[in-house]
Amino acid sequence: MTAKLEKSLGTLSLWGIAVGLVISGEYFGWSYGWGVSGTLGFLVTTVIVALMYTCFIFSFTELTTAIPHAGGPFAYSRRAYGETGGLIAGFATLIEFVFAPPAIALAIGAYLNVQYPQLDPKVAAVGAYLVFMVLNILGVKLAAMFELCVTVLAVGELLIFMGVVAPGFSMTNFVTNGWAGSDHFSFGTMSAIFAAIPFAIWFFLAIEGAAMAAEEAKDPKRTIPKAYLSGIITLVFLAFGVMIFAGGSGDWSKLSGINDPLPQAMKMVVGEHSNWLHMLVWIGLFGLIASFHGIILGYSRQFFALSRAGYLPKSLSKLSRFNTPYRATIAGGVIGIVAIYSDGIVELQGMGLTAAMITLAVFGAIVMYIMSMLSLFKLRKSEPNLQRTYRAPFYPVVPAIALGLAVLCLIAMIWFNREIAALFCVLMGIGYLYFTLTKQQRDDAEQDVLLAGK
Repeated sequence: MTAKLEKSLGTLSLWGIAVGLVISGEYFGWSYGWGVSGTLGFLVTTVIVALMYTCFIFSFTELTTAIPHAGGPFAYSRRAYGETGGLIAGFATLIEFVFAPPAIALAIGAYLNVQYPQLDPKVAAVGAYLVFMVLNILGVKLAAMFELCVTVLAVGELLIFMGVVAPGFSMTNFVTNGWAGSDHFSFGTMSAIFAAIPFAIWFFLAIEGAAMAAEEAKDPKRTIPKAYLSGIITLVFLAFGVMIFAGGSGDWSKLSGINDPLPQAMKMVVGEHSNWLHMLVWIGLFGLIASFHGIILGYSRQFFALSRAGYLPKSLSKLSRFNTPYRATIAGGVIGIVAIYSDGIVELQGMGLTAAMITLAVFGAIVMYIMSMLSLFKLRKSEPNLQRTYRAPFYPVVPAIALGLAVLCLIAMIWFNREIAALFCVLMGIGYLYFTLTKQQRDDAEQDVLLAGK
C-alpha cells in the first residue's frame, strides 16, 4: 500500500508554515548583502528579487492546487517532463531544504551566544536539530500548531523591532556609502547589485515549501491559495521594513557580516542594557525557530516523496506511528549536523560557513523555481483539461516574469559564486548517478496518480 499522509491542516496553519519557513530570513543572513552592494545597492537587489517571488508565488500556486503532492516541485516537474525532470527539480529542492537549516541553526547558536557567551554556537545548533526533529516526528498537527504560534510571535517581534528603533532612524545613516561602499552609483555598483542576489533571495527562500504540506491540507484547492497569497504579502512588507529600519539605526557596515544584525541594530538605538534588547534576543529566537522547524518539515516531506517514487531508498518513506516520515526527518538532520562541522566549506568564495550555506541553498532554490515555471507552461499545453481551481493571473506574463528573473538570478549567481556553483553541480551529479543506477527501484515503486497524470 502506498504511504499516505493525514489531512489535518487548514488555511491558518498553512499560512503559518509558508511564513514560518521564511521568516528567519528577516532576522539574519540578508545583511551579508550590505557587505557586497551597500544599503542602496541591496535595496535595488531586493526590489528585483521581491518582484520575482511575487510573480513566482502567484504562478506556483496554480501548480500546488492542481497537483497537491508532498513532493511539490518534484511532482510538477515529473508530471510535465518525466523522470529526468522530476530528478532535477526534486534534488535541487532537496539541496535547498537540507542546506538552509544548518545556516539557521548556526544563527540560533549566535543569538543564544549573545545571552550566554560561554555557549558554543555549534553545540546550540546541534541541540536545536535534536529538539525540532523530535517535534516533527511527533505529528504534523502538533508541528503545525507550534509553527503557527512561533510564527505569530516572530511577526509581532519584527513589528516591535521597527517600532523601537524608529525614533533613532536616520535616512542619512541608511544612504551613507550606500552604493557598494560609495556615495555614488557606478558601473561597479551594478555588478555588486547582482552579486548580492543570494542574500536578497534569503529574505523569501523556502516559501514554496508549504507546497510539501499540500497532501496534509484540508481542501488544498481553497486553503493553499489563501495561505500563499497572504504569506507573500506579509513577507514583502516585513523584508523591506526590517531592512530599512535596521540600516537607518546607525553605522550599517557594522551589521553587514554578522548573524545577529537586529539585536546589534537595536543596541545602537537603545543601548546594550535595555530590556527591549533582551526581549528581541529571546523573542527573536522564535523567528529562527519558526523557519528551522518549518524547513525540517519541508525536507522530510521531500525525502519522503522522492523515496516513495523510487528516487531514494524505500526505507526513507517509512512512517512512524504518528504518521510522520521519521527516517526522512533523521536523514536530513544527520546531513545538516555534519555540514555544521564541515568548516572546510568556509574556503569556498572566501565566505564564512553561514554565507556559504545560504548561497548553496539558494542555488537549489533557483533551479527549482526555473523548473517549476517551465512545468507550468508545459502543463498548460500538455494537460489543458487539468483541473485548475486557481490560475496564474495575467498568464503568460506573470509566470514569464518569474521565469526570466529566475534565469537572470541563476546566471548572476554562477558568475559570482563559481566554486559554490561547482559544489552544487557535484551534488546534483551524485543524485543523477544514483538515478541512473536505480531504474528498477523506480519501476517497482507503486504508481502515483498525481505523478503519472492519469
